[in-house]
Amino acid sequence: MRTLQTTLIFFLLVHWVKPDPTTSQTLRTEAFEEIWDYEEPPRAGKAMKKKGIMTVLHALQKDESATEQPANKEDGEMPTCLLCVCLSGSVYCEETDIDAVPPLPKETNYLYARFNKIKKITAKDFADIPNLRRLDFTGNLIEDIEDGAFSRLSLLEELTLAENRLLKLPALPSKLTLFNARHNKLKSKGIKANTFKKLNNLSFLYLDHNELESVPPHLPESLRILHLQFNNIADITDDTFCKSNDTRYIRSRVDEIRLEGNPILLGKHPNSFICLKRLPTGTYY
Repeated sequence: MRTLQTTLIFFLLVHWVKPDPTTSQTLRTEAFEEIWDYEEPPRAGKAMKKKGIMTVLHALQKDESATEQPANKEDGEMPTCLLCVCLSGSVYCEETDIDAVPPLPKETNYLYARFNKIKKITAKDFADIPNLRRLDFTGNLIEDIEDGAFSRLSLLEELTLAENRLLKLPALPSKLTLFNARHNKLKSKGIKANTFKKLNNLSFLYLDHNELESVPPHLPESLRILHLQFNNIADITDDTFCKSNDTRYIRSRVDEIRLEGNPILLGKHPNSFICLKRLPTGTYY
């Protein structure tokens, strides 16, 4: 009698804990639909698990890209974030053979477009990208930059145009701390007298390996590093770095001025450096 009672209790318990077939099938179907994205699952359990994980990862990657960097697409053009790499406000378009500035996500902070075939920068390229802080166009074929190309970039701090074919400089944004235009074809007539005058945050100015005949005028007081080596500078005046009418004036922030490789004997201009903490690098005799 006791054995019969135990058996009945066992069957009742089994029936009580057994899942409903309809519910179980529904859960399995929903799970497969979520993992496999409506693809037919494979027969082997291990293969199913591996492929399912990969599918989910690709889906998450696609979703993350769509969330962080919306694709920009113009007629017949590949979206920038497929051609380049977009990551947390930075766009990397290095060695992609682009010949123009690509359309950028509006939230872009940093653009690295080095070693491409860009020939011109226009005012429209950054018209709707107000948060840019750094631009790097090293190693392109840039010959022309429209004067208003950077006028709306009020937050831009670093601008690098090294190793291009520039003959003149455009208007520069006021918050620049670094400007690099080394290894171009710049002549003094291609730099306006007030180009650097109002750049009160500019600390690093690199204009070496150009064709400048003179030191750019109105260099800001904030300047720390000035590279002008290997140009055609043949003369400087007492007002180039200092103030001839103010013998007490000291340009205290300047740490380095390089003038070697120019056809100038610095020893002939001793009064040109009396306001500096250190003598410029170059030929004196």
